[in-house]
Amino acid sequence: METGAIEKHLVGNLREFVGFAQKRLGNADLGADAVQDSLLKAITAKEQLRDEESIKAWFYRILRRTIIDLYRRRDARDRAVENLQHELDGPPDLDEERVVCACIDELLATMTPQYGELIRRLDLNIEDPVAVASNLGISKNNLSVRIHRARQQLRQRLEQTCRVCAQHGCMDCHCSKSENHA
Repeated sequence: METGAIEKHLVGNLREFVGFAQKRLGNADLGADAVQDSLLKAITAKEQLRDEESIKAWFYRILRRTIIDLYRRRDARDRAVENLQHELDGPPDLDEERVVCACIDELLATMTPQYGELIRRLDLNIEDPVAVASNLGISKNNLSVRIHRARQQLRQRLEQTCRVCAQHGCMDCHCSKSENHA
């Protein structure tokens, strides 16, 4: 069948195709995207259309496969998010604990004591910022300013002490302090 005739027939039934996809996907934009993807597939695979087969039935077959693929990708993404959620909610992994540069404790001791305490409480112990602010008798905004300054001071200490690994976030640190703690 001629390409022009196929395209004309597909465009002539476009509203019907979009309605079909939207109904199955429950989302107007996703349905329109599925039809667009299917149209591209149909145009590139036009030689697969058998003479006795109707263009409409052939396209619906392509569209159904596209919708099934979208569901499969959505399910795979949802499973990945669920697995990540379980992983994050679970007990900390010892390997993750080792990722943080071992020289952090020594560097915190060189900082302004209040700043070192904030880093330890908010970033390392992951305490609730509202509770920390209340405990210190300061506003949450004041706490935000202080933790910002504390992180800047820690960054400066890291860059002075660790140099190269500090530029890469101290992940998988190879400085001499880290090797002594391993």
